[in-house]
Amino acid sequence: MVLRDLIGDVLRTLWSHKLRTFLTMFGIAWGIVSIVLMVAAGEGLRKGQEDQAKNLGKDIMIVFHGRTSLQAGGQRAGRAIHWEDADVPFVQAQSSDCEYAIPELEQDSVRTHSAYNNAALLVTGSYPQFGEIRSLGVGEGRFYNWDDQREARRVAFLGTDAAKQLFPGRNPVGQNLYLNEIPYVVVGVMAQKKQDSSYDGWDVNKIFVPFAAMHRDFPDKPPGTPSTFDQLLVTPKSVEQHEACKREIRRALGHMHNFDPLDKEACPIWDTVQEAKAFRQMTDGMKYFLGAVGIVTLFLGGLGVMNVMLVAVRERTREIGVRKALGAPADTILHQFFIEAVLIAVISGGIGLGIAYGICSLVNLLPMPDFFAGLLPTWTSGLVATGLLGTIAVLSALYPARRAASIDPIEALRYEAGG
Repeated sequence: MVLRDLIGDVLRTLWSHKLRTFLTMFGIAWGIVSIVLMVAAGEGLRKGQEDQAKNLGKDIMIVFHGRTSLQAGGQRAGRAIHWEDADVPFVQAQSSDCEYAIPELEQDSVRTHSAYNNAALLVTGSYPQFGEIRSLGVGEGRFYNWDDQREARRVAFLGTDAAKQLFPGRNPVGQNLYLNEIPYVVVGVMAQKKQDSSYDGWDVNKIFVPFAAMHRDFPDKPPGTPSTFDQLLVTPKSVEQHEACKREIRRALGHMHNFDPLDKEACPIWDTVQEAKAFRQMTDGMKYFLGAVGIVTLFLGGLGVMNVMLVAVRERTREIGVRKALGAPADTILHQFFIEAVLIAVISGGIGLGIAYGICSLVNLLPMPDFFAGLLPTWTSGLVATGLLGTIAVLSALYPARRAASIDPIEALRYEAGG
């Protein structure tokens, strides 16, 4: 029997048992759909959270000042720590695993107004790298630069909502903004962005100025001094170096302020790198769990294929006996049942993949909630599902096919269906 005739015979057999074939194919297709969709949902959650985390800043650590909880250098515990201007160059020089270590000074009591409106906004000052570190994309104009910092120029960069409130319906770039009645020139407006976390409020509601101008016009409030600031923003040279960078920061600041580098209360650090790793582990675990559920469903579908083929062998015992009595070799019988099982698995698997990727495409046309990037099917999940499907097809086909090929023709001719 040629392959074309063999496949035609298989298709006619499957068509004559439509309901049984459909239920078997549904089980396998549902397993494929489950694997792809569950992994896609986990990947969408991971990617969405990763994108939102980058809006706060990519791989940053916020170093706050605190109070000592350990005695060090003969000084008591409970001593308040405040970062000072001299800390910045020393920390940068002593922290070889850190890319940036820059200061940030903030004031929430600055009276703010333009020629068009008043506002209650947070004013923050830092170095020009702040825009890069904190992912402050430029929508109009520019961010302040090193010339602005060196000359302590009174220039301001506005968050999107701050710009809308102070300059409703107008382009603020080049216009004056008054901070405690001190005129600042608006040099840029931030591009719109979404945040899922912050340590001091949403960036869209802030005014950003050079650190030198901030220090001069709006110094730190008591118990701080004119030479202190609120927090350090630190980025490691690579994700792999972030733990070493963190240790170097604590060691350098401990040296400058005479506290134990192991005293985390004296130098609290919000480590977004560590948080991102923890969240990635959580989403990966969820993705693998959901994928495992889909794999179990797929194996159940494979068992269904095997069961259907065993039933087919039982129902067609007399037919097999006649064919073997007429000289049909065992290999032909084995090939027929094997191809039948594989065909069921391949067709249902292709349908399952098509449905899964189609659902992902349709869902991704809808507006996605914040922090969820949609259903993102991966090549890995598709390849895993296809590989599992091929394995299940072979395993589910081998035993029934061998059983059919081994039937004794004399016993088969004497067999009565249902007996």
